[in-house]
Amino acid sequence: MSGIDREIIPDTRSSLIDRHLPNTPQVQRLLRREGRAHVFIDRETLERVTRAIIERGERTGIEDEEDDYDRYELYFSEAIGYIIKADGSQIPLYYGEIKIVKETGEYHAIPRTSPRRTS
Repeated sequence: MSGIDREIIPDTRSSLIDRHLPNTPQVQRLLRREGRAHVFIDRETLERVTRAIIERGERTGIEDEEDDYDRYELYFSEAIGYIIKADGSQIPLYYGEIKIVKETGEYHAIPRTSPRRTS
């Protein structure tokens, strides 16, 4: 079955959203601390990807009681974002993920390089 079939609500913390949008203070901080950041092309792309994953995303990972999140992912044929590096170089991203807090149903979207690996 594809899509998310449970009640979920957007996580409204701007820190989770802004760290995945270009030219925000959170991305600048990630570049200084980690040397890279995963960002969507823009807010409209983030919203489009979120809707698509809710409608058609596939659950990923294994059922892990230690993990606080359920994850759903979807591959896109066109880049939805990029990894920006501190030196200004960029790598396109084609996967989107929604992380859902198991206990509350709050979620946020993340651009990724590939499906999440599980152990």
